[in-house]
Amino acid sequence: MASTKQIKTALISVFHKDGLDALLEKLNKEGVKFLSTGGTQQFIESLGYECQKVEDVTTYPSILGGRVKTLHPKIFGGILARRNFEGDQKQMREYDIPEIDLVIVDLYPFEQTVASGASEQEIIEKIDIGGISLIRAGAKNFNDVVIVPSKAEYPVLLQLLNTKGAMTDFEDRKMFAERAFGVSSQYDTAIHNWFAR
Repeated sequence: MASTKQIKTALISVFHKDGLDALLEKLNKEGVKFLSTGGTQQFIESLGYECQKVEDVTTYPSILGGRVKTLHPKIFGGILARRNFEGDQKQMREYDIPEIDLVIVDLYPFEQTVASGASEQEIIEKIDIGGISLIRAGAKNFNDVVIVPSKAEYPVLLQLLNTKGAMTDFEDRKMFAERAFGVSSQYDTAIHNWFAR
């Protein structure tokens, strides 16, 4: 059935690593390849799994003190490309863009940073840009991509993997997209409220 998609490559970029190990174990057993950045990549490799660096795909290092890591056409192209559009597929081949089927994100803890009494500069640095963009991209292309927008959804994905393996159907992906836009909406509201205080 065309609406059923297999997860082959996962982009993982998370702030909180707790609870990720069980997911990684199951994804690895299903033959899913890992793609990641910085601390998440080191965490994945520390568990003994192979993990391709995002910078090996983009040919750019993490820059501006970590402010720019995943924001690149080869990453966002891999998430947003429509698998059933020949034009998209042609451009993916032309620019050597890898398909990304699963995006796992856990955003910088903005609200917790505000609540801790941190300085304005510390709070501003906890405004996630790459992560929120990955969430929106994955959710927009839910027809082809699974988006896991926070660690609260790790158990949901794990249950799905235990039930169906690395296969997802349209309803699964749409459910994750709905939750993803809920996460992004709540996050932006918290940032707006801080600026408007």
